[in-house]
Amino acid sequence: MIILRHATEVDLGSILIIYNQGIEDRIATLETVIKDEAYMSEWFNKHQGRYSVLVAEQNDQVVGWASINSYSSRSAYDGVGDLSIYIHRDHRGKGVGKQLLQKLEQIGMQNNFYKFVLFTFPFNTLGQSLYHNAGYREVGVFQNQGILEGEFVDVMAMEKLL
Repeated sequence: MIILRHATEVDLGSILIIYNQGIEDRIATLETVIKDEAYMSEWFNKHQGRYSVLVAEQNDQVVGWASINSYSSRSAYDGVGDLSIYIHRDHRGKGVGKQLLQKLEQIGMQNNFYKFVLFTFPFNTLGQSLYHNAGYREVGVFQNQGILEGEFVDVMAMEKLL
């Protein structure tokens, strides 16, 4: 059984491991530099209040996390959240992301977000199926948006009105 809850500082080690897996696997982020505890602590401090961080636990182990991130510092975009979902390698494709996404949307609406956006790689079909099944639509593709392993990578934008 999966238990969803707000993350605490105690969870930062597990969040760090899962995030670094996403960086290493090159399927979820343009980040290429492995993060450390200091980075995650600073990141976590910016994710308080309406910019929530959730964790998914199974058998007392964090198997995934999700966050609502600031989309823009401009006040016109206060109701738009950028979201992140990362799942431990051993638990991908098992429904953890779906549960985190549903809970994140509930929290988003409670905190006056009216829209979520996200950015994914066009080749990340597992992630895209999660978002498509939850009602997200493709907005477009940024061509040559970043570089991974010395090659240009496209990035797909998706959105959902909450």
